[in-house]
Amino acid sequence: MELRSSAFTNNAPIPARFGRDSETLSPPLQWSGVPNEAVELVLICEDPDAPRGTFVHWLVGGIAPVDAALDAGQTPAGSVFGRNDFGNTGWDGPQPPPGAAHRYYLRLYALNAAANLRSGFEADQLRRAAESNQADSATLMGLFRR
Repeated sequence: MELRSSAFTNNAPIPARFGRDSETLSPPLQWSGVPNEAVELVLICEDPDAPRGTFVHWLVGGIAPVDAALDAGQTPAGSVFGRNDFGNTGWDGPQPPPGAAHRYYLRLYALNAAANLRSGFEADQLRRAAESNQADSATLMGLFRR
């Protein structure tokens, strides 16, 4: 599978408008190569450079495998959001300490069995579903500096 964004390329800066201090829109995403056996897609965005360890910014479950893109700020039809490390459901954009550049990994997993995640689910629930039912995955990494 391949995951990309029209707003930034892999290993490149994420525009400020997607940060928590600005519009805090989720970035536009496009993907391809979803395996035929996929029954669900799940998405996670994490910052491994956070001062207290990996910080989760976005958790999305229940994305239909026939979907191939999300516009900026779009909620996938029929999807559910998990609780991020800000304590919110939905996207909370990058917000590293001033002067620090952090890496933000967006990972899309194609699952060959339904994860059955419910609104407010935790990151570990998504990770367990991805580990046990993963048909394929794709990663896009962007950089953000305040």
